Amino acid sequence: MASNGNNSGLDRARTKMREAGVDELAVETFAHYFRLLEHGETGMVPEESIEPLDMESLADAQVAEADAAEAIGACVVIKLNGGLGTSMGMDRAKSLLCVRRGLSFLDIIARQVLHLRDKYDARLPLIFMNSFRTSEDTMAALARYDELPVEGLPLEFLQNKEPKLLAKTLQPVAWPRDPDLEWCPPGHGDIYTALRSSGLLAQLIAAGYRYAFVSNSDNLGAVPDPQVAGWFATSGAPFAIEAVRRTPSDRKGGHFARRRSDGRIVLRESAQTLEADKEALADLDRHKYTSTNNLWFDLQAMQDLLDARQGILGLPLIRNVKNVDPADPASPEVIQVETAMGAAIEVFDGARTIEVGRDRFVPVKTTNDLLVLRSDIYDLGADFVLDQASDRVPFVDLDSDFYKLVGEFDKRFPEGAPSMRAARSLRVSGDWTFGRGVVLEGDVALDSPSAQRIAPGAVLVGEDTDA
Repeated sequence: MASNGNNSGLDRARTKMREAGVDELAVETFAHYFRLLEHGETGMVPEESIEPLDMESLADAQVAEADAAEAIGACVVIKLNGGLGTSMGMDRAKSLLCVRRGLSFLDIIARQVLHLRDKYDARLPLIFMNSFRTSEDTMAALARYDELPVEGLPLEFLQNKEPKLLAKTLQPVAWPRDPDLEWCPPGHGDIYTALRSSGLLAQLIAAGYRYAFVSNSDNLGAVPDPQVAGWFATSGAPFAIEAVRRTPSDRKGGHFARRRSDGRIVLRESAQTLEADKEALADLDRHKYTSTNNLWFDLQAMQDLLDARQGILGLPLIRNVKNVDPADPASPEVIQVETAMGAAIEVFDGARTIEVGRDRFVPVKTTNDLLVLRSDIYDLGADFVLDQASDRVPFVDLDSDFYKLVGEFDKRFPEGAPSMRAARSLRVSGDWTFGRGVVLEGDVALDSPSAQRIAPGAVLVGEDTDA
């Protein structure tokens, strides 16, 4: 891959970023990855270069109450909140989506943090990394929580943006019909660049904070738990990630491994896996753990490493090939240069992983996930922490022709989600509207070529039940 034998692609990209007001550190970080791309770097992690990773479990960790309280008192909570939920038909911050009892992701996150502040008499700042598309809506929604801001600290900082590059030439793409589509976020690995360039990293250290807990705003299981904070603080590690056992639904996703060459922990994403290694990627017995994207780091250790590397952490490149207009497969192919924040685990000496329960990993990526979250599978307690009320989380597969977009999904559950505590699975093919108080048991499959309504209070019993 070359850019016509010179740096014109990079020069044009730099100029475009500066003219758009992108921070200079972000420009130089992009330049670092552009050069890797230009020299043929793919970011691939061959199976032969890694070996499986085992790890300790939080369930076995002994954390003293005093250590937990001290750690949470020195912690700041950062939520990644740049996503619009476009895959579900949304055009505003995904975290504004109603989840339970009229509360959005943002409402529940704010109340989780406020509860912990009261319980542990901790400052516990909550700060969102927004995009220019989510900032206004998010800040307006948070304005109702007068007590949420911590004096001297912002409630948000903004992620950076970078130009999409034409796959054939590495030139910044021009798309006059919708210039916004010329830009993309640099992946959530941008958090470290944005924390430093905004001055927030130095600000937090100066204010006496020691640890950061970072997670996605669409994962309500990602509570800044004092036990995990205490484990991290007493471990002495500079960086750690919470992991969960992979399930069949994680076969195509990323996983942890240990690099043979230097023994460091790596996080291999599916986009970094060679086609020949896809079978090994899907082997749940070989690669047992996936990332929750809940991570912890020592603020001072992060600043020291960034200082030593002139502000560029040097995370592994992810070369993401897409169409400039994701909705138009005929539009030009572009490369999005991305990094994953979890990949920072390989740049820190002494980084750790710890296995946590699946209750700390409840991401909502599709309306299938949203239905489970809105159902009675989870209770929401006075601490606003999700409590799994059934032995298992049922598998849900809704017909994407009718349920993929939130607006259409809501029309088909006008009186709320069905009871799913006794369900193993729900597969829906066709257009089905659910009445109030529907109960699902066992493996329920619905299939009809014409629109159907399920009567209020109906009990649908699948073939396999516990009865």
